[in-house]
Amino acid sequence: MDGAGQILIFVIFAIVAAIGGYLAHQAAKKRREAMLALANRLGMSYWAAHDASHDEEYAHFEVFRRGFGRSAFNTLSGQLELNGQRVYCKMGDFKYKTREGSGKNRRTVTHRFSYLILHLPYPNTPDLLIRREGVFDKLASAFGKNDIDFESAEFSRKFFVKSPNRKFAYDIIHPRTIEFLLETNPPVVDIERGRLCMTDGTRIWQPEKFETEAAWVESFLGHWPDFILKDLEQGVLR
Repeated sequence: MDGAGQILIFVIFAIVAAIGGYLAHQAAKKRREAMLALANRLGMSYWAAHDASHDEEYAHFEVFRRGFGRSAFNTLSGQLELNGQRVYCKMGDFKYKTREGSGKNRRTVTHRFSYLILHLPYPNTPDLLIRREGVFDKLASAFGKNDIDFESAEFSRKFFVKSPNRKFAYDIIHPRTIEFLLETNPPVVDIERGRLCMTDGTRIWQPEKFETEAAWVESFLGHWPDFILKDLEQGVLR
């Protein structure tokens, strides 16, 4: 290929890159505007810039410790009213990077997803993980590493449940809760250190999805028995 042909190819690549950069910039701008509108609607504060301290503050959630170059952005924070209680909530987008491939094909890949974190009004709430059952869970089960099983065979087949307090898990996930979880099929629900995190760890949500997930959490907490809430309030969970 002669010099003129090489220059033409370079110019074409430069134009494509410029168009891609412009479209990405416009998409990011539109996202920021939509998230700001959501914050205003919910009465929460909004911070568009990247926050590299988020992964340390919420290091107990595995999803925020993946890869490198981690940071939260498009962050909403403030109080939400759920079931008559004002609780602190933080939600937004998160990104991290991984290196994939090898040799000349090795590249850096950026992953982005959305999340919602609720600081429960009961700091002594036992840890609880509810997520969809995966292939590796079934393999682990074959080697005796079982999650918590319930009377509903359908629920036990579809969901993986883990908690250091099995009684708490059984009290929370009673038949009505099981029916609710089967009907709504939520993403991962992870309660650790008195905080509840919802995310699928893979996708950016549309702004209205945050409101949908907040409403789901309110319904989920609304299924908790009164005696559990009373014990949590008194700090004497049995």
